[in-house]
Amino acid sequence: MIVTPLDSAKLDSKEQYVFYHKMMDFALKELLVAVQRNQLLNQQEILLFKQYSDLLLYSIEAMRIKYMYDEEENMRVDLTDSGFPNYLEFRYLFNDLELRESYLQKLTNVETLKDEFLDTLLRKKEAIPKRKLFQAASIVYYTSAKKEYIFNRFVQGKILDAPENAPAKYLVSWSFYDVSHNRPFICYMYFDYEGSNIEKVREDLYITLKNVADREMAFDTMAYSIDKRLAKVFPKLIKRVDLGPIHNVFAKDENLVTHAILQGIASKTIPLNSYAISFKIEELKSQSEFKEGGFFSKQIYQKWDAIYRKRYVFAPHRIIQLLYNKTPEIMNKLEKAPIQISELSIDN
Repeated sequence: MIVTPLDSAKLDSKEQYVFYHKMMDFALKELLVAVQRNQLLNQQEILLFKQYSDLLLYSIEAMRIKYMYDEEENMRVDLTDSGFPNYLEFRYLFNDLELRESYLQKLTNVETLKDEFLDTLLRKKEAIPKRKLFQAASIVYYTSAKKEYIFNRFVQGKILDAPENAPAKYLVSWSFYDVSHNRPFICYMYFDYEGSNIEKVREDLYITLKNVADREMAFDTMAYSIDKRLAKVFPKLIKRVDLGPIHNVFAKDENLVTHAILQGIASKTIPLNSYAISFKIEELKSQSEFKEGGFFSKQIYQKWDAIYRKRYVFAPHRIIQLLYNKTPEIMNKLEKAPIQISELSIDN
């Protein structure tokens, strides 16, 4: 029986963390396949989406190894409108791996640990103590995890040539982990550049995105801030993808989808491993341009169209039926009918 106290973001046992990590890994991989299969993003955006998702999955797997046999520390999970690990966990990973070499020097030698394991198992016929298992997990963690693959609070993508028929010549992407929602977001911006060498604006563009577009905020405010700071960059289309929340047994929020799933689990209408994923794509297009400023300091700005929001829900078939029954007002306002993904299979 999995219990999640409403006043805590720590799960009750290591078994629950095993369950949680399997669910997160499975759900994110299902989401990636479903987004591609349903062509919710174009092919180039999908490739970038996969790269950011791989960083996220890599980081969550590193967390699993880090805490596997640690009896003193538990990974914090954000249980309100998220389902993802608390953003501080990503910072802890990054900090750990900054000091990787000094930690490795303090750990027991691998060959010594192997000999101790064999002696305990074969000669003493005893189980390996948790303390020794934690030492082994720490060695795996510090020798295999790479700092450059950890999903940081802000992840900058490269400037690319936009695909054919795109609204502008260039495409840049970035991702951030919003600290207020504890959810990852992925952004794309199609833009034109007044100049012949895009390298001249690359550093300014990256700095601007990190300073004004590294958190969830009013979408038009973000677009205007980017446009204002970069005089020679003309944004034509900006997309922001919100990955979540992931609704499951661990959640504690008042979201109607979460509430329907928790009620279904409590009444045993649906199994404990039931889940659904909310997914939102916001788009902002440039309608036209206008000039502002004095004779010597005129700057071209974008006149933005209304924000277009597309909401989706991904869930296994049984959960889709439940949500149509319990939350028809949400299901009927989606961009398209709920998208079916596979059920999670958990061994008892």
